[in-house]
Amino acid sequence: MSKKLIDTIQQIFEEEYQIQPDPADLTLQKTKKEFAGDYTFVVFPFVKTLRKAPPVLADEIGKQLMERIPEMVSEYNVVQGFLNITLQNAYWFQFLEEKNKDGVSLSFPTDNEAVVIEYSSPNTNKPLHLGHVRNNLLGAATANILSAVGKKVYRVNLVNDRGIHICKSMLAWEKFGNNSTPESTGIKGDHFVGDYYVEFDQQLKREVAEQMQRGVTEEDAMKCAPLLIQSQKMLKKWEEGDPEVRALWKKMNQWVYDGFEATYTRMGIEFEKTYYESDTYLLGKEMVEKGVADGVFYRKEDGSVWADLTEEGLDEKLLLRADGTSVYMTQDLGTAQLRYDDFHPNRMIYVVGNEQNYHFDVLKLIATNKLKQSWGETIYHLSYGMVELPEGKMKSREGTVVDADDLMEEMHQEAKRSTEELGKNNLDEDQKEGLYEMIGIGALKYFILKVDPKKNMLFNPAESIDFNGNTGPFIQYTHARIKSLLRKAAQEQIDLSRDIDKNTPLEEAERGLIKIIKEYESVVQNAAHQLSPALVANYLFELSKEFNRFYQESPIFKATDPAIRVLRLQIAKLCASTIQAGMGLLGIQVPEQM
Repeated sequence: MSKKLIDTIQQIFEEEYQIQPDPADLTLQKTKKEFAGDYTFVVFPFVKTLRKAPPVLADEIGKQLMERIPEMVSEYNVVQGFLNITLQNAYWFQFLEEKNKDGVSLSFPTDNEAVVIEYSSPNTNKPLHLGHVRNNLLGAATANILSAVGKKVYRVNLVNDRGIHICKSMLAWEKFGNNSTPESTGIKGDHFVGDYYVEFDQQLKREVAEQMQRGVTEEDAMKCAPLLIQSQKMLKKWEEGDPEVRALWKKMNQWVYDGFEATYTRMGIEFEKTYYESDTYLLGKEMVEKGVADGVFYRKEDGSVWADLTEEGLDEKLLLRADGTSVYMTQDLGTAQLRYDDFHPNRMIYVVGNEQNYHFDVLKLIATNKLKQSWGETIYHLSYGMVELPEGKMKSREGTVVDADDLMEEMHQEAKRSTEELGKNNLDEDQKEGLYEMIGIGALKYFILKVDPKKNMLFNPAESIDFNGNTGPFIQYTHARIKSLLRKAAQEQIDLSRDIDKNTPLEEAERGLIKIIKEYESVVQNAAHQLSPALVANYLFELSKEFNRFYQESPIFKATDPAIRVLRLQIAKLCASTIQAGMGLLGIQVPEQM
């Protein structure tokens, strides 16, 4: 519909005014609610060239549209330089029939753009926490949206399975674990290992405090703390391939991987490929050493290797420590090279918090300016804000984080409490538990994803379960309500496959709901362009609000005219399909009943 309008307006400019308009100026907007119309065309970009007053030009174009496509345009009105166009009811009926027949399928052609999107990126020294939840949900939803618009998407994970932080949990278990295991303690593997990371920090603080009581400064006490020195030696042994250290590392990492898998399954997170830093850091080191040989990096007297980025407006960046061990930048270079070799992507999107903005600026500069890698320009950092709880910030090493597993269970119980308070469903116990899980996890996902990725956010579990606000449960309840209406229609043997009577009047609430349903495709397209699932989430909230307004103003089963009942049911059916499709992009299930 909108394309035909634009094409006709372009013809008007070419044939009536003999100008070739810039395609960027040929756009339609949604008519504001305070004005009559479906679409609005802005004529201001053309008034200077044509030397016409905005209202005059808008009126001339409106008349031309009425003459050229009367079967499409029913009327128009002009507000200054804004041409508000109202479409014939038949066009909305056609859209409704086509979508109900073909389903809510997006019409984007598959293109050749390959996109690698990295998300999750956990460390194997602790379980996934609330920060990882936002990371995973944002990455998975963005990948779904890019796939929906025709991109070839590869979902990948990078596990930070090596480094000093991993050695800390390993050393703590070796010293204080007494050969206990997740099986012997009944503790989930990632939580089990995470407890020893916290234990290391607590024991280290004791050692530092003891030194400070003897008059040593905190800085010096930290440098000479036995635990920290031992963990550094363990890292060196790991990089040298020490058999005992490697065996312990493999055993403890496997405990964590088993725990991660359970968390990912409950959260609905999947990957095409998982990379491990223990595999990629060696390639990164090779690239850095080659850079030294080529003169693009330099080695200091202590043996450490650096990149000088002062000409690019940054500073000097460490690439290899004096003892030869690698840093995050080193392994990220190796990982990027491997991904490029595996998938030859046009874009490599990294879903990482905004505290790493500088890191990715440096990564891109080193890859492009220093190493002259063609994939350097494909790097894009999808930077997102921090997520906090009402209680404040979280710290992993102090054990004050909210684990993803605990949070999901809390959401399940919160959904159970809220749903039982409503007391409306007649499901059996297994169905109820399934519903609570769907509502709880859906509430968590929606509350996280409705916030613009760039913004910091405060997550409040109780607020996210509200059945009346901008929440997942509100949208899920709207879907369930529509499904209930459709079941009633089936019981009354109302045939929804019949064609709409084109003479059926279209009320404002009906028209408004069809119009917002039609926006779905453009919303998904914008979300893909901006890499922002929040656009889809908030659209679904507006759609659900619009349905509830429609339901109040245009009662379905109170309509005495069978044609009006069918029309309203078809609108409701398409609304439910759109909600299901949109929530699916966000990784959220919708129930048939609540």
